[in-house]
Amino acid sequence: MPTPLLRHLAAQDDRRESLGLTRRLRARDGERLVDLAGNDYLGLLRHPRVRLGATDAVDTYGGGAGASRLVSGTLAIHDRLEQELAELTGAATGLALSTGYHANLAAVTALADADTTIVSDAHVHASLIDGCRLARARVVVARHHDVDDLVRLVREATTPRVLVVVESVYSVLGDAAPLAEIVGATSDLGATLLVDEAHGIGVRGDRGQGLVHELGLAGRGDVVVTATLSKSLAAQGGVVLAHEAIRHHLVNTARPFIYDTGLAPAAAGAALGALAALREEPWRPGRLATIMAALADAVDVPRPAGAVLSIPMPGPHEAVAAVAAAAEQGVRIGCFRPPSSPDGESRLRLTGHADLTDDQVAQAISVVRAVSGR
Repeated sequence: MPTPLLRHLAAQDDRRESLGLTRRLRARDGERLVDLAGNDYLGLLRHPRVRLGATDAVDTYGGGAGASRLVSGTLAIHDRLEQELAELTGAATGLALSTGYHANLAAVTALADADTTIVSDAHVHASLIDGCRLARARVVVARHHDVDDLVRLVREATTPRVLVVVESVYSVLGDAAPLAEIVGATSDLGATLLVDEAHGIGVRGDRGQGLVHELGLAGRGDVVVTATLSKSLAAQGGVVLAHEAIRHHLVNTARPFIYDTGLAPAAAGAALGALAALREEPWRPGRLATIMAALADAVDVPRPAGAVLSIPMPGPHEAVAAVAAAAEQGVRIGCFRPPSSPDGESRLRLTGHADLTDDQVAQAISVVRAVSGR
C-alpha cells in the first residue's frame, strides 16, 4: 500500500506532467549534435590542456582530496588554482570549493548573520536564494535591475550591515547587472556587494576576467565575487574571490567549506588547464561574442551580455517540442520552464561555444529559426 508520502509524490508528478513541467535525465553518450545547450562557453571541455591538467593531477594526488580542507584535504594544486583565479580576476585572494553552488552558500551564509540585511535581486540563481534562506539575516528582494528600488531597500535597512546579492550576467535573460551603478549608489551606505560571476568569468573582459574586472571594480574590499569552474573553465568546482579578511572568515566559519571534502584534484587540474588555454588562446572570448551576436540577430532578440540567449515561447509544451524538433535536425538546444525561469515564462535557451565553426553556426541558426517560428 502506498504511504502518504508516496501518494503525495504521485499527485505532484501527475500535476507536473499535465503542465508540461516534468524533467527527465537523458544520457548524451554517442550523440553527434551541434551543441547550443551546454555551458562549455569557451569550447575547452576536451582541450588538450584541460585533459592533461586533469590526468596529471590524478597521477599526482589520486582520485580525491581525501578529507576536508581543514583536516588534510588542502593540496598544493588548490593553492595554485586559487592564486591563478585571483590573478585573472584582479581579486586579492581566492578560496576554492567543491561546487559553484557551495561557493554561493558559503559566501552568503558566512557573511550574513542576524545583524545583516540581505538585499537580493529578484532574478538571482537558486544557490543564492538558498544561501539567503539559510542565513539568519533579514532578506528583502529588489526588483530586477531596479537600482532605485535596491538603494531604497539598502537605506531602509536597520541592521549594522547590509549585503547586496546580484549576478554579473544572468542565466535566463542573458542580461548584465548595472554593477557600476550599484556600487556607486551603495558603497557610501556601507553595503557589501556579492556578485555571482558564473556567467561572466571567461566571457566578459578582453581576456575573460569577468564583468567586475571589466568595469574596474576588482580588488575592492566591498565587492565579493563568486564563480563556478564548470562553465567557461570546463571543470567542476567553485571559488570565492575577495579581500583576505573575507577569505579568512570563510575558512573559519563557512559550513559548506568546513564540512565538505576538498575539491577533487582532477577538477582543480582541469580548471588550471583551462586557465592556461585561455592565456594562450585569448581569441576565445571575442569569438564567443561574435557567435552570440549572430544568433541573436538571426532570431531578432536583443544581443545578450554573455553566452546565454533566450527566446520566448508560448508555453512549456511548445518549448519542449521545439527542443525535440531541433535535436531531430542535428542541433541540441535547451529550454527554461517554471520554476527555473524567474519571470514564470517558458523560453528556449541557446548557449554559445567559442569552438563552433561558421558552418555549425549557420546550421544552428537555420534550425532554431525553424523550430521557434522566428
